[in-house]
Amino acid sequence: MKTARQAARQRRRRHRLLVVTTVALGAAAVVAALVMALLPDRGTDGTSVAVARAADTPASPTPPTGTPSPTGTATGTPTATGSPTPKASAHTPSKRPSAASAPHAARTNSTTASSTGRIRPGTTYPGVATAYEAGDGDGACGFGPSDDMMIAAMNTTDYETSRACGAYVHVRAANGASITVRITNECPLPCAPGQLDLSQQAFAKLADLKVGRIPITWSLVSPSTSQMVSIRYKTGSNPYWCGIQTIGQRNPVTRLEVHTGSGWRQLSRTSYNYFISADGSGCGSTIRITDIYGEQLTVGGIALRPNVVQPTRVQFARH
Repeated sequence: MKTARQAARQRRRRHRLLVVTTVALGAAAVVAALVMALLPDRGTDGTSVAVARAADTPASPTPPTGTPSPTGTATGTPTATGSPTPKASAHTPSKRPSAASAPHAARTNSTTASSTGRIRPGTTYPGVATAYEAGDGDGACGFGPSDDMMIAAMNTTDYETSRACGAYVHVRAANGASITVRITNECPLPCAPGQLDLSQQAFAKLADLKVGRIPITWSLVSPSTSQMVSIRYKTGSNPYWCGIQTIGQRNPVTRLEVHTGSGWRQLSRTSYNYFISADGSGCGSTIRITDIYGEQLTVGGIALRPNVVQPTRVQFARH
């Protein structure tokens, strides 16, 4: 028979064993929790979670980080600064492609409503006309020298981040004289909304240059032309960054898209009149442009050749 003292010692040993076991289990749970916290994040299916790269972003090489930022005014030819350093440069032929080698193209009517910027068809705008020395006719729109000096610079407000580039406007003076000019440049402040800074050659058709400033009205027109639309890739364009420009369009271009593996992608427009693909998506692929009336021209076969004017076989309809 156990004595009362022996029974008491056994109860104390069992109590200490229970306490030690409880403490050990608690410590093990804490260690396990710390280990799990230090492991990589896991998905619901047990796989590691990773940040997905955008489908249209090239894995390598890394695209240039710089973007062109040309500036220009109606008083001179724009200059380009901060152009991206291309990873690869295509050979630039010195000869302009002939019409016989023009890429294939098609024209369709857009199912969406026409874009309505500040300049709208069928609207007459009041303003004033001034004059500037246009040199060879090049300007902020980046079209290059002009064969016809009947050109003008649009005030910054109505220029609207180059949306006015290539637009033809009919200008009428208070004395009844009128002329049609093409927008090739931007007139910065103090040019006011409605103001057109005409080349001296164009201003002289309306009034004596000595007058300097005359009241006018002007409106968008869709002129007769035998010229076809052309496409030009900006200097420095490559498969990882490119800028695209339209030249010779009858009506203002409001939208430019490139075809990618996932469909059409709209490119953003710059103040120097190029549509930019910052990651190279769609560079060298089929191009679709939409005019202010909603008509679309789809052009394929345009090579990724920087600073080469490539003609197409299409033109927007006259309105």
